[in-house]
Amino acid sequence: MSVALQAADVLAQSETTISGLGAVGYGLAAIGPGIGIGIVVGKAIEGMARQPEMAGQLRTTMFLGIAFTEALALIGIVAGFIF
Repeated sequence: MSVALQAADVLAQSETTISGLGAVGYGLAAIGPGIGIGIVVGKAIEGMARQPEMAGQLRTTMFLGIAFTEALALIGIVAGFIF
């Protein structure tokens, strides 16, 4: 087998390994936002329990916090596709 064919075989194997790492990278990138969303929702519920009259404002703020935290997961999936 020539050196060029051996190099092509090595490159083909490394591409398969690298493409599989995108899914692993996104899985790791989703851990942080998952924890963050849990904290945001938990604190919002705690605030609603302490001051029920502020529930509407707390709910709005909670959804904004969830949206910003979820953006981190979206950045993670895009990074997984790019790299």
